[in-house]
Amino acid sequence: MKLLHIDSAITGEKSVSRQLSAKIVSHLKALSPDLEITYRDLVAAPLGHLTLADMPPPGESTLVLDEFLATDIVVIGAPMYNFAVSSQLKAWIDRVLIAGKTFRYGETGPVGMAGDKRIIVALSRGGFYKEDGPMTGYEHVETYLRAVLGFIGIAPEFVIAEGLLVGAEEKAAAIAGAERSIAALTLK
Repeated sequence: MKLLHIDSAITGEKSVSRQLSAKIVSHLKALSPDLEITYRDLVAAPLGHLTLADMPPPGESTLVLDEFLATDIVVIGAPMYNFAVSSQLKAWIDRVLIAGKTFRYGETGPVGMAGDKRIIVALSRGGFYKEDGPMTGYEHVETYLRAVLGFIGIAPEFVIAEGLLVGAEEKAAAIAGAERSIAALTLK
């Protein structure tokens, strides 16, 4: 089984999403020692904004797309920046959502072609964006990732740590809660 580990936080070792994504990978590796892991740090090796030249010709693919297609599990470290995904992660997504490779258009609309993959997202947020809370409408990471990954046939799983910038107690509680979620992950 192959796992692709993606990190996109610009804050390096201080990043909670990086810490959590690493713990997810470590946990899954403990469950399956023969797991093959590929790591892609979108900050250390940025992809750049998508241009027409980056788009593969019909029927072809790219290194990033091939890497995604060849994997069974993807673990993504996704911090919330200004209410949305980082531009680094968006650049990766732009290279994965490719017509004819990860989705196609059928007679009744789009059809996801990557439903055989499992995606686990380690999501970190500075504030609280709970359902029906005052900041719910500002949350565009989880909702965006559910939409774009659903478009290609994947229902992502989320390990969420939020309220990280509210205070020390809230941060500790958020990380502890996320770690409990990680401990409950199984290989499917």
